[in-house]
Amino acid sequence: MTTTFTDRILAALHRFNAAHPWDHNARYHPWLLRRLPRRFGTALDVGCGSGELARLLGRRAREVHGIDADAEIVARARELTNGTAAVGYSVADASRHLPAGPYDVITCVAVLHHLPFPETLTRLRGRLAPGGTLVVVGCARASGPADHALGLVALALNPLLGWVKNRGRPASLPPVSMTARTRAPEETFAEISGAARRLLPGARLRRRLFWRYTLVWRAPAEPSER
Repeated sequence: MTTTFTDRILAALHRFNAAHPWDHNARYHPWLLRRLPRRFGTALDVGCGSGELARLLGRRAREVHGIDADAEIVARARELTNGTAAVGYSVADASRHLPAGPYDVITCVAVLHHLPFPETLTRLRGRLAPGGTLVVVGCARASGPADHALGLVALALNPLLGWVKNRGRPASLPPVSMTARTRAPEETFAEISGAARRLLPGARLRRRLFWRYTLVWRAPAEPSER
């Protein structure tokens, strides 16, 4: 099979990115935190991985519960978390079981494409306290001009940010957060958006760089007593 110039360029980009890895999900942590109150009671981080986001939430919350189906990465999260922090972890398959709650904040970063989307959104909605906030940073299958245009921009920016974040030096190992299991998304952004707006009226969704989308939804507050 003949190797084209494009194939050689893509192979070179892959080698460079592998030598200069950086966490695309962590890039969205500051954005996510800006969508939350400065102080709140309880938080659930679904698909917590090695616990980076859960520990950030722990700076604002009274109590944080992180869950992940991968027992090895949960063990690593426990190792990396200060024993005095109000952050706990458990191994749980979110497609079958979620802690009862309710929670003032629920976060999901790069995990919903591992799970049945409508069913999981319904469960998450049921675990939110009145007035609580759900924030999702998700992955969608590219489909259509808008997705492919963002993908090309991300393809160009990815090695630049990898170079900057690694200070121009090849990394001996990827960040711990990048050792969690991955899976290619199946749903498109249009499919995700349609299901989310049906199940979460008023949800705000946007396509984002680096093969991500975001979703923010606030549960209705309890009706005031008269």
